[in-house]
Amino acid sequence: MIHLDTSFLIQALKLGSPEDRKLRIWIKEGETLIMSTVAWAEFLCGPLDRSEMELAAEIIGRHRDFTPEHATIAARLFNESGRRRGSLIDCMIAATALVDGAPVATANMADFRRFGDSGLTIA
Repeated sequence: MIHLDTSFLIQALKLGSPEDRKLRIWIKEGETLIMSTVAWAEFLCGPLDRSEMELAAEIIGRHRDFTPEHATIAARLFNESGRRRGSLIDCMIAATALVDGAPVATANMADFRRFGDSGLTIA
């Protein structure tokens, strides 16, 4: 199982991008691709057209709801990583992946590397 970050999905929809190539390999290998509802909402904010939205919906097999357990972990990550403005959504996405014990695929490595000490890995 791999949790997709919004940035990864946006880049993966660009034919020939490094993220597109990774995504194609994972799909071929039968990897379970999942996205938190938080990341999905961020993705839907766009801009994107209808065909991109439909393709993304086909790629993402399941969505993981954001729960009170995730909220507790996200708050801890936010506080431990310096309470950086604009980083709460990344903390929420990371918390969801941590609970599943799954890596995060992201195009913004710096946004998630800081959670490595908490056990998060990047795909």
